[in-house]
Amino acid sequence: MTIMAVDDEPIALDVLCRAILETEPDCSLFPFTDPWTALEEVRRGSFYPDVAFLDVEMFDMTGLELAKRLKDIHGGVNIVFATGYPEYMGEAFHMHASGYILKPAAPENVRRELDDLRRPVKRQDDGRLRVQCFGNFEVFFRGRPLNFSRSKTKELLAYLVNRRGAVCTVRELAAVLWEDKPNSPALQSHLRQLVKDLTDTLAAADVHGVLLKRRGRLAVMPDAFSCDYYDFIHGDVRMVNAYMGEYMAQYSWAEFVVGYLDRR
Repeated sequence: MTIMAVDDEPIALDVLCRAILETEPDCSLFPFTDPWTALEEVRRGSFYPDVAFLDVEMFDMTGLELAKRLKDIHGGVNIVFATGYPEYMGEAFHMHASGYILKPAAPENVRRELDDLRRPVKRQDDGRLRVQCFGNFEVFFRGRPLNFSRSKTKELLAYLVNRRGAVCTVRELAAVLWEDKPNSPALQSHLRQLVKDLTDTLAAADVHGVLLKRRGRLAVMPDAFSCDYYDFIHGDVRMVNAYMGEYMAQYSWAEFVVGYLDRR
């Protein structure tokens, strides 16, 4: 589990971190006294928190504002507010926070929130790639985000995941990735470069067996990775509860799937 803790009071942050580590000793903990630095690290993709413990009253940015900005970047984060002001509880839950604890943070209170997260975190790594479709599309391997050198390469993988193993032609992929451009030899050449870049990206991360390539056609192997969208379709209650009305939010072509998920 990857956990972020943000409090501009160093002593309070230390108490919170000790409570977190006592409760979850194997977690990857990222503590910050500056909310802007914390936000920038997530924006850069240095890590993506499963849970963010945020102080509400901070000098440069409130925890409520930080929570909103974090969710814009990483929609799957669980927000737990840690504060000495119980009057903020109503506003915290209005923005769909996972939980709320009062300072000083006690291990038993941290344990209670981690055991009842709004978006449950899978505790065991089965060695496969983990694909997140709810919120923004993100890809993780061994607890870290996969690094894509090109945004279009990431979008290519997103669309293939969206198609759930269906074979996609070069023409279909080009129409989706460059919807405002006519199909041309130059565009097909660009797409072939993206396919190679995606293949190289997966190989560099030591991820194999995800792509099925045929001449002029491409698909993913759904059993080669875990995916919240696929688990939702298969009736996994945790993923049904995790769906909050957002699916691959950064891609306009994914909007059509939201209606299908809402009906499900």
